[in-house]
Amino acid sequence: MKEKRSSFSNSIGFVLAAAGSAVGLGNIWRFPYLAAKDGGGLFLVVYVVLALTFGFTLLVTEVAIGRKTHQSCLTAYGKIHPKFRWIGGFSTLVPFLILPYYCIIGGWVLKYAVTFLSAQGRSAAQDGYFTGFITSSVSPIVFDIIFLTATALVVYMGVDKGIEKVSRILMPILFVLVIVIAVFSITVKNPDTGVTGLDGLKVYLIPSLEGIGLKEFSVVVIDAMGQLFYSISVAMGIMVTFGSYVNDDDNLMKSVNRIEIFDTMVAILAGVMIIPAVVVFMGTEGMDKGPGLMFVALPKVFEAMGGIGQVVGSIFFVMVLFAALTSSVSVLEAVVAGLIDRFHWSRRRATVIEYVLALGIGIIICLGYNVFYFEQKMPNGGTGQILDVVDYLANNIFMPIVAIGTCIMIGWVVKPKVVIDEVTKNGEKFGRKNLYKVMVTVIAPILLTVLLLGSLGIF
Repeated sequence: MKEKRSSFSNSIGFVLAAAGSAVGLGNIWRFPYLAAKDGGGLFLVVYVVLALTFGFTLLVTEVAIGRKTHQSCLTAYGKIHPKFRWIGGFSTLVPFLILPYYCIIGGWVLKYAVTFLSAQGRSAAQDGYFTGFITSSVSPIVFDIIFLTATALVVYMGVDKGIEKVSRILMPILFVLVIVIAVFSITVKNPDTGVTGLDGLKVYLIPSLEGIGLKEFSVVVIDAMGQLFYSISVAMGIMVTFGSYVNDDDNLMKSVNRIEIFDTMVAILAGVMIIPAVVVFMGTEGMDKGPGLMFVALPKVFEAMGGIGQVVGSIFFVMVLFAALTSSVSVLEAVVAGLIDRFHWSRRRATVIEYVLALGIGIIICLGYNVFYFEQKMPNGGTGQILDVVDYLANNIFMPIVAIGTCIMIGWVVKPKVVIDEVTKNGEKFGRKNLYKVMVTVIAPILLTVLLLGSLGIF
């Protein structure tokens, strides 16, 4: 028997759930190190411009597709145009691939939160602590199971009683914690060097054009564009799925604008939380830690702060844990909703089946750091293990393909009017309508093609 379709209770519930999806590890973990790598303020300027144009285009398109069809990503695209049903398959494959390793990383965050809350923060700052943990054959799997189970329980409870309720509780707490840590980061000072948080803030906010030519600027643009996928959760089926739960009389444009603002604020504040503190205690060279910044560099920063570092570290990893949980819930929901809409399964059955599959894949990925260890070179120049390969396929290949297909379908086949009519069907204004038309038909497909070619090592 087909279940009655769930929905958010109101537009605030949708905004908080969508923002919870958007504000995840991509914002708090990935955004700061990319900003540091790409000239600080220069990256910020490029990112904000792209968020208001490129990101906005993809976000409003996916949410509108979801509400218009009242279907999740697996079946929504076929409802818009039968020949583009394949996009639904790819957009469901993305969260299916992401969920296992995202929960593994969520398990890492949980491990660090437990470590700091139990007053063992100094241990986490020791060389080899992170490597020793992820190469263990048992501990990472245990923490993965705990995090994945928590994620599944929220999705199991449904849209309004699970996802929306948890988002209403966690998102305000998350935002307050982000502000508290950001303010603290600006006020810290290294007693040995005299470097202050404000000095680090300048490194982050003031654009640096030193050594920036056309090639380097292109890298900044591509990095910022790739970050937008992480930041606003597009091209992974989530926003289509969440859009399908939005009531027909809600102001879609107002909700999209709120998601944009909330997500961009948290992304920028994530840099304020991390970069000034790292610069104060580790210098600008401390920002060269790349993806290992959160698990390797930051515990050392918290240790250098002295006694207060234990408290700050605890607050930080609890905050990141909340962000990771709200995002992983949305990733799982995209898959579960697709199974419900396509096969008319119950939420219980769909959640349990996907939980078991994600757990099995997750265990294999965890063992990729010990039993199944290998190093694989990828077309974009990177080298990694199983987790990195799966991440590369999902984020660097399938997500751009989904986004390109979406732009072609809306921009050239069914025409932008389909989205515009959905957004304005209650008499609302579409403030960036002309910009949207240009972006979805011409500029976004070109940028996305460049991004895909770069990921394939062609460009």
